Amino acid sequence: MDKIRVFVAGACGKVGMETVRTIRLQNDMELAGVSDIQNQGKDIGLVLGQQPFDLQISGQMEIEKLKELQVDILVDFTNPQSVFSNAKTAIKAGVVPVIGATGLDGHEISELEDLSKATGTGVFIAPNFALGAILMMKFAKETAKYFHHVDIIEYHHDQKLDAPSGTALKTADMISEIREPIIQGHPNEYEKIPGARGGDLNGIHIHSIRLPGLIAHQEVIFGGSGQTLTIRHDAYTRETYMPGVILAIRKAYKLTGLVIGLENFLD
Repeated sequence: MDKIRVFVAGACGKVGMETVRTIRLQNDMELAGVSDIQNQGKDIGLVLGQQPFDLQISGQMEIEKLKELQVDILVDFTNPQSVFSNAKTAIKAGVVPVIGATGLDGHEISELEDLSKATGTGVFIAPNFALGAILMMKFAKETAKYFHHVDIIEYHHDQKLDAPSGTALKTADMISEIREPIIQGHPNEYEKIPGARGGDLNGIHIHSIRLPGLIAHQEVIFGGSGQTLTIRHDAYTRETYMPGVILAIRKAYKLTGLVIGLENFLD
C-alpha cells in the first residue's frame, strides 16, 4: 500500500514538532517535507533532539516543490498570517491542506472552497483536533435544546495570536444551529469597562483569557432556572491533538470538497 506523503508547515512550533514525531511513527505515512520561519536549512531531526532525518527545514512553500516531493497532504500549524497563502499554494499543487492554524475568516474560507471546487482538491479545516473538545462541542449543541442562556470562556497561552479561538467560534456556531439569538442579561445593562461582558456572537457571550501556564481550555456554561450546567475540556499537552491529526490525515487523503470540523470524520 502506498504511504501518505505528508508535508508539515510550522514544523518548529510546539504542535508542529509533535506532529512531525507522530507522523514518523505511522506505518501508513511518510514525512515528505517540513517548513518553518525558524531553523531554515537545519535537519528537522536535530531540531527535535533526535538523529538526523536527512530532511532539511525549508522556508516559503512553492507549488513546484510540493509537486516534486509528491506531497499528498499539507498539515498546517503556522499562524494567521501564513495559513491562507499556504492553503492556496497546496490546493494549486493538488495537495489537500489539513489546516490546524486558526485565523481564517469567512471570505478566505469561501475563496478556498471555490478553489477546491475548481481544482477538485479537498480542503479540511479543524478548529480543534482534540477528540475531547469535539465531544464538548457536540454536547454543548445538544444542551442548547434545553438551556438557551450560555456563555463561552476559552483559556489559552499568552502567545496565541487570535481571539476568540477557533474552537469557541465553532462552538457558538453549533449552538446557534439549535438556539435562536436572544438578549442575555438585563436588557438595560451597561458595561462600565467596554468588553466586560465579552464578545457577542448571535447573543452568545464569548470571553478569551490569555495567560502563561495555560495551553488550551474551554468551558461552556449554560444557565437555567435555579441551575447551571458547565461542559469543560482541558488540553494539558500537545499530544492531546495527535489522534485527531492522524485521523484527519487519513480521512482527508481522498477528500475532494471542503470540510470544516473533525466531527465530520467521526464514525
